[in-house]
Amino acid sequence: MAGSYRARPVDRFAVRAASGRESRHQRRRGGLKKIVFVPGSGGLAKKDKYLVGLDIGSTKTSVLIAEIDGEFVKFLALGAAESKGLRKGLIVNLDSTVSSIRRSVEEAEGVANIPVEEALIGVAGNYVRGVNSRGGITLGQRPRDIEREDVRRAVDAARNISLPEDREVLHVLPHEFIVDSQDSIRDPLGMVGQRLVANVYVVTSSIAASQNLVTAANKAGILISDTVLEPLASAEACLTQDERDLGCCLLDIGGGTTEILSYGGGVVRHIGVVPIGGDHFTNDLAVGLRTPIPEAERIKRRHGWAASSFIRDNGAIEIASVGDRPPRQIFPHMLTDIIEPRAMELLSLIRDDLQRAGLDGQIPAGFILAGGGARLRGLDDIIEQSFRLPVRIAEPKGLADLPEQVAQPEYATVVGLVLSGAKARRSGPHRSGTLVSKLKAMFAGAS
Repeated sequence: MAGSYRARPVDRFAVRAASGRESRHQRRRGGLKKIVFVPGSGGLAKKDKYLVGLDIGSTKTSVLIAEIDGEFVKFLALGAAESKGLRKGLIVNLDSTVSSIRRSVEEAEGVANIPVEEALIGVAGNYVRGVNSRGGITLGQRPRDIEREDVRRAVDAARNISLPEDREVLHVLPHEFIVDSQDSIRDPLGMVGQRLVANVYVVTSSIAASQNLVTAANKAGILISDTVLEPLASAEACLTQDERDLGCCLLDIGGGTTEILSYGGGVVRHIGVVPIGGDHFTNDLAVGLRTPIPEAERIKRRHGWAASSFIRDNGAIEIASVGDRPPRQIFPHMLTDIIEPRAMELLSLIRDDLQRAGLDGQIPAGFILAGGGARLRGLDDIIEQSFRLPVRIAEPKGLADLPEQVAQPEYATVVGLVLSGAKARRSGPHRSGTLVSKLKAMFAGAS
């Protein structure tokens, strides 16, 4: 780990940027960076050594800097700032979003002592759709060995789907390959045949929504080297291979939405989103208890339970009132009377989404909860009781020297962004964002 991090208390993983870098950030505010998406562009000093993930959430913007050290990816620094200007993962105020990015970048730079100029960015699932597709190629009149270029062409044929003008392909995730009449092939390289067919899951996103994120990053002085669907990034940091193989469901519970990512047979089977997140619980408490939203968030985190049956302490809780009114006392059951109905609504929407996707009963490995909303106490228990499946809270892994404070569900996406970038970089020439690099990463072990 960087010495600058060790010199600080464990609970402070972000500090203000050094005063010597102030002029550079002032230049950023002048808008000198061109608004552009730059696959594989330069940026970071010794760019092949460092990776940066940028997660712009509805409630928090996080920047993580990591260093590639041989076979390891080492945590260097994390910067986080309150998100302003987003609603349900979509930018509604560009300037406020840019300001949040700058603050989080400055904090991370101050710890790592490394200038951030390029990053991988997460794309929320609100306007993301997934569809199964198939495509194939003829290898020749006589059987021959299948090469990597053949795989690329087959997948490229499968991704050739008709899209509205306002949508673009974000990911192409291979499910299986068919060589002549043999199906269920995970890796066809080196096999012999005359025809190669690819079954894939094509993930598309709103061009405007993605470009607005890139634009905000560019205005903050950051070039974007690649875009990654946020739940896919979270899965990279939190899911085990046996969970993916057996069948599992990642629930990434953000501020405005809950993103759903289901695996089966080692591959992505479904991507969905439901319009309830942690902010809904907070807003319900603020209205129901007539207390300011920051106070509602505080008591939710400190005293909230997803169901009354889990309450451990029935003592009185003092809360702030609105305006100049004096504080009041409430009791824990008053919180759960508000929280529990919203939690049950969330579970109902998740169940409906999985049933529509034909996945009811297809996730025996259960649920993995990521995102800040996963911290609501008792939520994992009521999901386990409702679905009768195992549930665990995500703990991001994969980075060396990762502090305990960062190995938390709310940082799953930003950790996964860095891991996704490292996997793509190791798989071959650094052609970030290209189909070739993503296919190579898939054969290196990506899902």
